[in-house]
Amino acid sequence: MVNSLETNTPIRVGLVGTGYVAKLRAEILQQDDRAKLVAVVGSTPEKTAEFAQKYDVEAIASIKDLLNLDIDLVIVATINSEHGAVCRQALQQGKHVVVEYPLSLDVYEAEELINLASRQNKLLHVEHIELLGGLHQALKENLAAIGNPFYARYSTLNHQSPAPQRWTYNKTLFGFPLSGAVSRLHRLTDLFGTVATISCQNRYWGMDGEFFKACLCTTQLQFTSGLIAEVVYGKGETIWLEERKFTVDGEKGGLSFDKEDGKLINSEGTKPIEIGTRRGLFAKDTAMVLEHLINGTQVYVSSAASLYALKVADAARRSAQTGQTVAL
Repeated sequence: MVNSLETNTPIRVGLVGTGYVAKLRAEILQQDDRAKLVAVVGSTPEKTAEFAQKYDVEAIASIKDLLNLDIDLVIVATINSEHGAVCRQALQQGKHVVVEYPLSLDVYEAEELINLASRQNKLLHVEHIELLGGLHQALKENLAAIGNPFYARYSTLNHQSPAPQRWTYNKTLFGFPLSGAVSRLHRLTDLFGTVATISCQNRYWGMDGEFFKACLCTTQLQFTSGLIAEVVYGKGETIWLEERKFTVDGEKGGLSFDKEDGKLINSEGTKPIEIGTRRGLFAKDTAMVLEHLINGTQVYVSSAASLYALKVADAARRSAQTGQTVAL
């Protein structure tokens, strides 16, 4: 059980990162009287200074210096490959931690960090806002209507040309596609439980050192329930047909979510399903974290569930490397 913080003063927050998500977090924190963003550290002095000026916080030169400040909570919103090391330093310094997924690109390090947080009696919350979104909630609410589900397919394909030469297109910094984008698997494990076996194929195009022009990762999972699921994740210059679709087949009907269009199909016909907005999810996540730290209420996702999704992603990585089906 994480100790609750004092409520007579705002929770003092330090932020690691200056990108899109870091800016969202900063804006949200500035609108909540329960927290105060006091400092930020970024990848370069220029970005850090610009961010600090915009949000009226202190610019810090290093993570070590940030952790030496009088802060209660560290939010880690930097590149994937840095998550694990920053979380470890923050926990060792006795800080509560919020980190954008994935917790680490190394599944063994992720498990060590969860154990460290437990020993330190500190919160280690891995953001998984996909579980709060309208699509996922609509899936959960309508699963019973299709009877026993036996097949699911989740595809996210994104054409980008030219491919940006930034960390999301860097094998080392982003990680294996389904580890860096572990939310694709977490949706499935949250809905359908434990995985028995996994088979994965992964391909890159246009490699320039660690950077790539495109990637395509296709994975088949067999759950212990017997359900078979396919996950398709691709992005870049050679991904021409864009798609964001999630379908589930059950013995009494099917569910189809194509971008913002949801449908329930069964013997009675087709019924539209309203999908809630994706806006405001980081605000919900942040509010739940603050409520947990102040009043001890539960957050919406456990470290164990996040770790399990990461273990499935790591099994997919091993399958892609070896060409073999991996049993979990």
